[in-house]
Amino acid sequence: MKYLCLVHCDEAVIRTMPPDELRALNEESMAYDRELETSGHFIAAEALESVASAKVVQVRNGKRSHVDGPYAEAREQLGGFILIEARDLNAAIQIAGRIPMARYGAIEVRPIEIIGNTEGNTACDTFA
Repeated sequence: MKYLCLVHCDEAVIRTMPPDELRALNEESMAYDRELETSGHFIAAEALESVASAKVVQVRNGKRSHVDGPYAEAREQLGGFILIEARDLNAAIQIAGRIPMARYGAIEVRPIEIIGNTEGNTACDTFA
């Protein structure tokens, strides 16, 4: 089953890290991606640019609007993701717990829903 590991962190903490510490964190993160590739768990991973570059798009009454993001005000922001393959949620949680950025923020683990599966559909599933 596929799981999306959303990496949340406080950008201010990352911005104030000494360059050598940030470089080491990035190297450790890339090494963990390679480890996940080797074990067959890795599908994709990307870091996101700062929330200062985010836009939130909405359509209401047929009119599109956009505002500067992020969507919600929070101390921690979405900073990236890792899409993994794991046998179940417990395995995905174990994998997420080893993501280096977990030491600086939080990793939200979300199962990928198979479109067309009528069990567990949410209000956001109207596009299916």
